[in-house]
Amino acid sequence: MGIYKRIKDIASADINDVLDKLEDPISMLKQYLRELQNDIDKAHEALAKQLYIEHKYEKMIEETVQIIVKRNRQTELAVEKNEDDIAKLAIADRIKHEEKLLVYQQQYASIQNQTQMFCEQLEKLKEKYEELQNRKLVLISRANAAKISSEIGKTLMTNTPKKAARGFARMEDRILQYEARAQASMHLANTSLLAPLNNLDKMFNDEVDKELERVKQQKADVMK
Repeated sequence: MGIYKRIKDIASADINDVLDKLEDPISMLKQYLRELQNDIDKAHEALAKQLYIEHKYEKMIEETVQIIVKRNRQTELAVEKNEDDIAKLAIADRIKHEEKLLVYQQQYASIQNQTQMFCEQLEKLKEKYEELQNRKLVLISRANAAKISSEIGKTLMTNTPKKAARGFARMEDRILQYEARAQASMHLANTSLLAPLNNLDKMFNDEVDKELERVKQQKADVMK
């Protein structure tokens, strides 16, 4: 017995685990709301039938009252004409309809109470539906936040952030190399531009020295 019970417990645990995985919270919330909406629709249909019956009784009461009023007039006319038999028939029919009227009024009052009860229950269902709709939005938001946090946590636990950081460092080093090459090229370009100027300066200085020697030699000749 112990082995069979353990096997049964393991099987039940596995089934429950599978069901827990299949039971997506968001889908289940929507399903509960759909079921509640179906109940509200059924309640609307029941209320519509109840209102129909209530209107039928209103019509029956109205028609019965009209018959009673009519029989009263017929009784008065028959009495005026000394038609006692007709008066008795009118009175009897009036009494019969007055009894019907009493029954109709009692039933109508009971139906009105039922209608009021249906309306209150329907309003409670609608209020509960609105409440659950609002709770659904909050729960969906919480579920999404939890899912995002879980995904971020999984990402942080992987090598993706480290890989990205290493990649950025490698690209930064490469950009530094590009910048160094650019600076070196600019330096070489500037050096090449200054070389002709340096040559011009040397030629100018040589000419000045020659002119100075010429002036000195000329002065020496005059002194002689």
